[in-house]
Parts: sequence; structure tokens; C-alpha cells
Amino acid sequence: MGLEKPRQGISMLISASVFVCISLLLCTVDAQLSIPAKYDGFVYKDRRVHDDTIVIEAFLDPVCPDSRDSWPPLKQALEYYGPRLWLLVHPFPLPYHDNAFSTSRALHIVNKLNASVTYQVLEMFFKHQEIFYNRETYNKSKQSVDHLIGKFVAEVLGKDLLSEIESGFSDRKTDLATRVSFKYGCSRGVTGTPFFFVNGFPLPDPGSAIDYKGWKNIIDPLIGAQSQGR
Repeated sequence: MGLEKPRQGISMLISASVFVCISLLLCTVDAQLSIPAKYDGFVYKDRRVHDDTIVIEAFLDPVCPDSRDSWPPLKQALEYYGPRLWLLVHPFPLPYHDNAFSTSRALHIVNKLNASVTYQVLEMFFKHQEIFYNRETYNKSKQSVDHLIGKFVAEVLGKDLLSEIESGFSDRKTDLATRVSFKYGCSRGVTGTPFFFVNGFPLPDPGSAIDYKGWKNIIDPLIGAQSQGR
């Protein structure tokens, strides 16, 4: 009996590892079939990239608690450093969050209708994400959950756009865009959220939020190195 729990833990770990490996293989192979017309992700505040811009890419799941916790300190860093930082968020729907794909798809729908409020909707998902947790929607159909998400998003976009938001869930293009986001994450080796890249290099401890002090410890040396190189 004493070995039962360790064996279960090892079994779960092996199963998770196999799942991740298979997902990465399938996503990588499938991603080779076509190249999207535009680079994946949502640009924060439409900032521009210059020679000395520090580029941050964040892979986030709208219904992931760790993604939620990672956003406030990252946003604080973005406000502090201003245009020195350029952020691109890629939605990465984790398969074990039942509504991750639909909420990520909602971000693509919103971005298509009004890109200026995409991050506002993302923050709304983070603030009220418990509405879309697995247990809360267990007895709901996918169609009813999508309708719930549509009404939720309309609170930001405008209730007059509810029909357009809901029609977005039947639009093949938004489905493909959300798949591309997931495939792109797989191609970069992303296995969980939050997952960050700075200037193209992955940060350690993926799946964990970085506090404001942590971001300053990452960014300040880069700005210092840039100043020395001038």
C-alpha cells in the first residue's frame, strides 16, 4: 500500500510526458503543412520595434491561473519601461483546461473586430476566469459555453456586436487562427503557461509567474548592456 501513491505519481508523470511528446510531434508535423499569412500573436499597445527594443513574447492561456498571476507584474514592467519593451502575446490553449480553446478563439475574434480592446478582454478573462473553469461548465454543452463566452466578450466590445461575436465561433478562419497559435507554441517548445521568451530566448522556470522585481532583474542588465555598446 505504501508504494501505491508513488507508483500513481510516476504513472501520471509518464502519461503527461508521453502526451507532451506526442503533441509536440503532431503539432510540428502539422504546422509544416502551411505557413500563416501573418505572424501569430497580439501586439501590446501597437508599439514599434527598434534596434534597441527588448522583445518579449508571452504564451498565455486565458483560463490558466498561473497565466493570470503573471500578467499584473508583466504589465507593470511594460508601463515602467515604456517603448523600450515590445510585447507579443500568443494564446496557448492548454488541453486540460476545457474552455481554453474557446476563450483563446474569442481573443482572435475580438482582435479581428476591434484590436484596440484585445488586451482588455484578456484581462477580463483573467479577472473572472473561474466562470469558465472545468467544474463550472461541466454540465454545459460546448455551444452554450461559447454563447456564454460571447455574451461575456460583448460586455467589452459592445452588446450590439454580440451576433458578430457569436458568428465568429462558426468562422473557419478564427478556428484556424487559434490552431496556428497552439501549433506555433509547440514549434517553439512551449509545454505550459505562462511561457516567456526575451529577445528570442526562453526564460527559465516555465509555467511560473515572474514578479515585478524578477522582470527588472531581467531587463535592467539588457538596457545596461545596450548603453555600454553604444
